[in-house]
Amino acid sequence: MSARCCETPFSAAPEYSRVLWSALIVNALMFVVEVVAGLFAGSLSLQADALDFLGDTGNYALSLWAMSRALVARARVAAVKGLTMGLFGLWVLARALLGLAGGDVPRAEVMGLAGVAALVANLGVAVLLYRYRHGDSNMRSVWLCTRNDMLGNLAVLLAASGVLALGSRWPDLLVAAVISGLALVGAAEILGRARRDQQTSCPRC
Repeated sequence: MSARCCETPFSAAPEYSRVLWSALIVNALMFVVEVVAGLFAGSLSLQADALDFLGDTGNYALSLWAMSRALVARARVAAVKGLTMGLFGLWVLARALLGLAGGDVPRAEVMGLAGVAALVANLGVAVLLYRYRHGDSNMRSVWLCTRNDMLGNLAVLLAASGVLALGSRWPDLLVAAVISGLALVGAAEILGRARRDQQTSCPRC
């Protein structure tokens, strides 16, 4: 097999490293904001989104570690991130199902404010990552995390509107289930791409 399989691609460029550090800091800050807001509002969808920010912070840290490694190492890191995303999706889905038993109506205004802040933060990160969206499995996984985050933020805003309009916690539970679905679909795509990258890597890498 060609030695090209062991080459370090553009993911090791200094500008990509700076982008990942920026994304890591933004996600760590938003985790703190959303976990506090989610507990205060009594919102499962906000708590799920907060945990997503925490997971992404860890994913960016792994990406920073892996980006100077060979393709097979980056693929293995991407597989770990895919598995983590899948477990997160299953946890949120389980919480949503347990929430069907009843509970208090979340505070829609807090959900809305936190959702807007999260959407702005993720939009900024997405703009920084957009040019790297078609890279290897590790770079692709970073982009998918951010894309899913924006969709999740929009869903939280819809949940806040539904809670406010209906005076019910059902929109919050529904959006939590949607966020779990996004995580599971993203996990499947990342694991598939990581498997392909590992198959095209030379054994000594």
